[in-house]
Amino acid sequence: MSTFAAAWRTDDVFWSILWFFLFFIWIWLLIGVIADLFRSHDLSGWAKALWVIGIIIFPFLGVLVYLIARGSKMSKHAVEDAQARDEAFRSYVQQAAGSSGGGASTADELEKLARLRDQGVLSENEYEQAKAKALA
Repeated sequence: MSTFAAAWRTDDVFWSILWFFLFFIWIWLLIGVIADLFRSHDLSGWAKALWVIGIIIFPFLGVLVYLIARGSKMSKHAVEDAQARDEAFRSYVQQAAGSSGGGASTADELEKLARLRDQGVLSENEYEQAKAKALA
């Protein structure tokens, strides 16, 4: 057996993975708290600065106190951001569909109806009905 394999027993590997996982969770939590802190519109700039200083000076205690004091606000901020992103996405899709032929504008539809009438596909009566429907 090599010396490297002899130096790493199964429990050492387990504890190393566990500590790495806990460190990763800590970094994730720290980034989440700081991101929530800066997207909070209900805190003044001074309050944000004090929270950041507290988290820098006392990292574990600062994050723990922030989660206890403002944990419910964190979920509200996350929901509000998700709704804003969803609304922006829906608005973009509607705008893109309206401008690229997916949802033709009224003028485009009237032009198409006039072309069909001129080609003889639609009678004058059918054209007027379709035109009234398009303008409604």
